[in-house]
Amino acid sequence: MTNLKGIALPLLLAFSLMHFPFSESAWFINYHIHIRNDLPLFKTPPETPNLFLDCKSKGKDVGDKLMLVRQDYTWDTKINFARSTHFYCNARWVDHKEITFYAFKAKRDESRCKKYHNSCMWSVRSDGIYFSNNNATWQNEYPW
Repeated sequence: MTNLKGIALPLLLAFSLMHFPFSESAWFINYHIHIRNDLPLFKTPPETPNLFLDCKSKGKDVGDKLMLVRQDYTWDTKINFARSTHFYCNARWVDHKEITFYAFKAKRDESRCKKYHNSCMWSVRSDGIYFSNNNATWQNEYPW
C-alpha cells in the first residue's frame, strides 16, 4: 500500500500540471496592469480629474482613483493555480459615460500580456477602452 501512495502522488501531480496549459513559472510572474487616462479635456480645467476608476478582484480591492488627463493607474498581480485571477474596473468619465470592463483575466491575458514586459496596458479614450500589449498598437476592446 505504501508503494502505491509513492507512485500515485507523483502521477497525480504530473497530471495536474499537464492539465493547466501554462508553464509552472507563470505562478511567479508579476503582471503589470496600467490604465491611462487619455480622455479629452473638453471644458474641464487641466487640474480637474475627469475619470473615476474603481478596480477590484474577488480578494483584492486596488482602490478608487480620480484621474487627471494623462495620469496612469498601475498595480501588479500574479495568476493563481486555477487561472481564475481577474480584475474588473468601473470607469466613469465624469458627466459623460460609464462602463465596467475586465482589466485582467488570467485565461485571456496570461500569454498576450507577456509580450511586453508582462504588461497589460489600457487607454481610456472618448470612444472606449483600448488595449495594447506592445504600447504601439491599440485596439478598442470596450466601446462606450
